[in-house]
Amino acid sequence: MKPAHLAAAHLAAAHLAAAHLAVTHLAALTSSAEAGIALGLGIPFCICAAAAIIVWSYFRLQRHRADAVAMAHYRKLAEEAVTNQQELRTELAKLTEHVQAVEQLMRDVG
Repeated sequence: MKPAHLAAAHLAAAHLAAAHLAVTHLAALTSSAEAGIALGLGIPFCICAAAAIIVWSYFRLQRHRADAVAMAHYRKLAEEAVTNQQELRTELAKLTEHVQAVEQLMRDVG
């Protein structure tokens, strides 16, 4: 064999050995105690993670609802404040008219 053919044959043998090792390792991993431990810990971890996300989402939703209720109360309070301010301006305008009338009366008498 020529050196190029020898290198190609060596490379093919190395590739075949690596592929065989990968398949053997995969088979050993799935049939060993490590796979049982991985599944035994992995499945409960995934279930606990899902439960934690569900609980977190629920409380986040409740917080959002509470914020929405508080915002509705704030909006109502703001509307009442605007209404009260308009009423106060109307009363202040009436009082100003009365004060001007009293001042005019005092000028006429004085």
